[in-house]
Amino acid sequence: MLSYYPPVNPYRTHSLSVEEPHNLYIEEVGNPDGLPVVFLHGGPGLGISAQARRFFDPEVYRIILFDQRGCGQSKPHAAIAKNSTQDLVADLEKIRKYLAIEKWVLFGGSWGSTLSLVYAQAHPEAVLGLILRGIFLGRTEDVQWLYGGGGAAQVFSDQWTNFLKVIPPEQRVNLLSAYHSLLNGPDEIAQMIAAKAWATWEAYCATLQPNQQFLKELGDSHATLSVARIENHYFMNHCFLEENQIIENMEKIKDKPGIIVHGRYDMVCKFENAWTLHNHWPGSELNIIRDAGHASCEPGITSALIRATQAMAHRLI
Repeated sequence: MLSYYPPVNPYRTHSLSVEEPHNLYIEEVGNPDGLPVVFLHGGPGLGISAQARRFFDPEVYRIILFDQRGCGQSKPHAAIAKNSTQDLVADLEKIRKYLAIEKWVLFGGSWGSTLSLVYAQAHPEAVLGLILRGIFLGRTEDVQWLYGGGGAAQVFSDQWTNFLKVIPPEQRVNLLSAYHSLLNGPDEIAQMIAAKAWATWEAYCATLQPNQQFLKELGDSHATLSVARIENHYFMNHCFLEENQIIENMEKIKDKPGIIVHGRYDMVCKFENAWTLHNHWPGSELNIIRDAGHASCEPGITSALIRATQAMAHRLI
């Protein structure tokens, strides 16, 4: 079982203006002359962390991490205006060119896997390979699995009840819309109550064993609003994708090397997502983690991701 590389600090940080009013926070970590890899965080809305740097050997990789629009240290916080999948794909290209990177490896988990795949299909010439965890394909069924009352709600019925309590019974016919009104309404207290309920529901579903640290991190007041508001915004808009867009466009990257890591008991992104992707991607390898759920901090998933970064470097260098 592999564990994280030792803590490492950025050797350079940037604030990149991409489109008014958005400024992105970017970190460069590791070897400036190493194999370029970009870390695409989940949510959407979650942001990066110091732990995210530690999946990669800092002597081998030039590690690029950034907070997507509205997330983490990017400004303005929790903003949903001019925040779409297509905007994030354009941001990735701006970052790549700004840092003078010809090609890079994409490393993305959960929503980060979605963004990695959409970007790779739009810019295959810039992609060396992909390492993806907790596959989310952005289809209607994938959103409904977590927020439609089926799927995860049948396993975590007690926590689903808490998620519903924020919404009056007469408004529960469309939970995404009801939450949208609260998360973007004028009442800041109502915003935070709704945001905490949204983030707590997802956190409970994210790990095989209850993880109090993970619950605390998603319940943090700064991160909670961006996660809830931006996720809701994307899901209300079908992730700004055509239905089944990613699978229908896999031909564009079918020969790109890919390593997929997915927990057998993932309740946030069901295993079928990874299975379907793998079966439409001849260049991919699927690693099923038998004792894990969704989160990258679960030991089996952490180990598999680190092994994947080692394998990808061995293949490309």
